[in-house]
Amino acid sequence: MNAPDRTPRTLRLHPTDNVLVALDPIDAGRPLDGGLVAAARVPKGHKIAAAAIPEGAPVVKFGQIIGFATADIVPGAHVHVHNVGVRDFERHAEAGEAAERVSTLPPATFEGFRRADGKVGTRNYIGILTSVNCSATVAKYIAQAVERSGILEEYDNVDGVVSLVHGNGCGMAGRGEGYDLIERTQWGYASHPNFAGVLLVGLGCEVFQIPRLKERYGIVEGDHFRSFTIQDTGGTRRSIEAGVGVVREMLPRANAVRRETVPASALVVGMQCGGSDGYSGITANPALGYAADLLAAQGGTAILSETPEIYGAEHLLAARAETPEIAEKLMERIRWWEEYTARNGGEMDNNPSPGNKAGGLTTILEKSLGAAAKGGTSPLRGVYEYAEPIDTDGFVFMDSPGYDPVSATGQIASGANLIAFTTGRGSAFGAKPVPSMKLATNSDLYARMTEDMDVNCGDVLDGVPLEEKGRQIFEKMLAVASGEHTRSEDLGYGDAEFVPWHVGAVM
Repeated sequence: MNAPDRTPRTLRLHPTDNVLVALDPIDAGRPLDGGLVAAARVPKGHKIAAAAIPEGAPVVKFGQIIGFATADIVPGAHVHVHNVGVRDFERHAEAGEAAERVSTLPPATFEGFRRADGKVGTRNYIGILTSVNCSATVAKYIAQAVERSGILEEYDNVDGVVSLVHGNGCGMAGRGEGYDLIERTQWGYASHPNFAGVLLVGLGCEVFQIPRLKERYGIVEGDHFRSFTIQDTGGTRRSIEAGVGVVREMLPRANAVRRETVPASALVVGMQCGGSDGYSGITANPALGYAADLLAAQGGTAILSETPEIYGAEHLLAARAETPEIAEKLMERIRWWEEYTARNGGEMDNNPSPGNKAGGLTTILEKSLGAAAKGGTSPLRGVYEYAEPIDTDGFVFMDSPGYDPVSATGQIASGANLIAFTTGRGSAFGAKPVPSMKLATNSDLYARMTEDMDVNCGDVLDGVPLEEKGRQIFEKMLAVASGEHTRSEDLGYGDAEFVPWHVGAVM
């Protein structure tokens, strides 16, 4: 309830908007600034009609259409799923609409682990990967045996030994889109700079064959990469013993690596949003977008993903593409998703989730416009497929589902050495071997889940400028990249969040 002497706050995000965002709960009959009177109760974060919106007319937020009225909406009415729907309409933006914000910050640095191939890590793990679900238990037991042995106490410079297992690798086609996805993902992790060493464990008879992966990428086993199969090693117990032996051999070399000062251009940040709410596109997402612009200006890389969650905003991103080819590749991925959802009996507006709607998001168009704000305003310099290596700096897009663990797994495989994750409802997430920063969109969430959140962006609603919050996020990125722990790391997240994208029939 609002104090009797305080007018509930509302926010108009663009001069052309015909809805306002309620920053406080609004009771029915409550007078608002501008002579508007609430016609119904409106929860905070939700939308209230600033003017009459006839049935069939567009509902406009962020200066963009987020849906169409499914009934006449009177001024002051609650605008949400009960009176707004989505239909096809023409969307376009003029090319060259990007307005790059050039940083005036001096060259920035962080303390990272420089690897022999020139990549830079933000953490120093030993990883145990699996080619197939059949070897998952052995991989977990190897990591547990190392941890129980106490040997890690002798290696202070190693962040840990982590097993990252999955449910794929067999019962699938040996060629095609699905196979390519798992192959790129596995190699992206095996060669990730946050791993000082990697052991890949297979069963032996699976579709995803380790020798084929080694041939495809020219992998030579050595100090950084080792592999074996359970069948060739002699079963479960002998495989666990062999795996522990490999890790023991890798530990001294991993511990010998030290952090050194490197330019911020070595930072590759995967940007995620999960459990979004009506504040996401107002506070945390645009603040992260400003930080992404600062990173791009330093020569670093910021990766936007979650293709279903930029649906409806893709025209704005395409208008920022450096070349027509980049714009067309983005639009090709949108068309792929339209076909993919259709052949699986779904539709793109299946998103947002129930939690998103409870937080004030009504349609996928509204959610996407807020989610795309994470991408800042820098030119779009590349569009990549899932887990494809990122080979350019600046702002780029990597195709992925909107499901956070799957999307972040692809970003890490593509080279992200840090994840920045915005949330309004309170997502619980981490992603070893990469640290994950959590950015709260509102102060209530930050107070309620303080142990899970790294940055409160809710104070933007109280007057903190987005530019100031963006600089704070950028400085936090550098600190985390230098070794400062995130809340999700302190809570132990990351072992279960390796979820490669599975596409294709399970056979």
